[in-house]
Amino acid sequence: MATFKRDPPRGVIAGPSGPVELRRYHPGTDLHPLVEHFWLVRWDLTDRPPMRQYVLPHPTVHLVVETGRAEVVGVVEGRFERVLEGRGRVLGIKLRPGAFAAFTEQPISELTGRTIPMGQMFGPPARRYVDAAQATDDDDALCEQAEQFLRALRPCLPAPAQRARDLVERVQVDPSVKTVEALARLAGLGPRSLQRLMRRTVGVSPKWILLRYRLHEALARLERKEPVDWAELAVELGYFDQAHFIKHFKAFVGSTPAQYSRRLYDRA
Repeated sequence: MATFKRDPPRGVIAGPSGPVELRRYHPGTDLHPLVEHFWLVRWDLTDRPPMRQYVLPHPTVHLVVETGRAEVVGVVEGRFERVLEGRGRVLGIKLRPGAFAAFTEQPISELTGRTIPMGQMFGPPARRYVDAAQATDDDDALCEQAEQFLRALRPCLPAPAQRARDLVERVQVDPSVKTVEALARLAGLGPRSLQRLMRRTVGVSPKWILLRYRLHEALARLERKEPVDWAELAVELGYFDQAHFIKHFKAFVGSTPAQYSRRLYDRA
């Protein structure tokens, strides 16, 4: 039986409230080196206006299935935007950073910002999986189908991709790693070698990874609805000053931190 993943999701930008449900499930133990979680989004906006949802994606590749669409989604460098309308469901497999290198020899940077039909990438096994998933509505069955599909591909994660995965996930949880130079020292590589490793196995640059996780942490802090000293938070996250933090936040989130914080209180 699929088990819920209960830690709060990161990167979801607060928007209008509505009847949208997100569920996430842990993968089987054997798939843990590759899969962060399975996710299911369901919505019913029947007789309601469309709803626009924004997400700041992670440095990961997703395998996504919904009615009429099944795609490999490369890392999205900007803000991901989706308009939800009517009634629908999306099933996603969120791979861990670098994990798509277990399924292809091409540089993952070639997928960045792109979507590729799953059938084109994986052939008949993907088409069988998609047909089964689109005909199923039970969460346990959907997760089991996804696991069977991945296992049938016999993935093998190369050592450089494992190394990149572990480095990216270290950045995610270790606020002391604030610069490319610090990450390169942690990896025992020069900055250019680190750049090549990340682009080939993860799909984006080390600088992008650092900046994205800074924004994820900022969003998480604001979600707590606690008083914030913006200058102090900017320094803590590794920005040169408060102005750089505000500019970066607004460019990707669409509002200043103060405006976003007020929006959260208005939704309460």
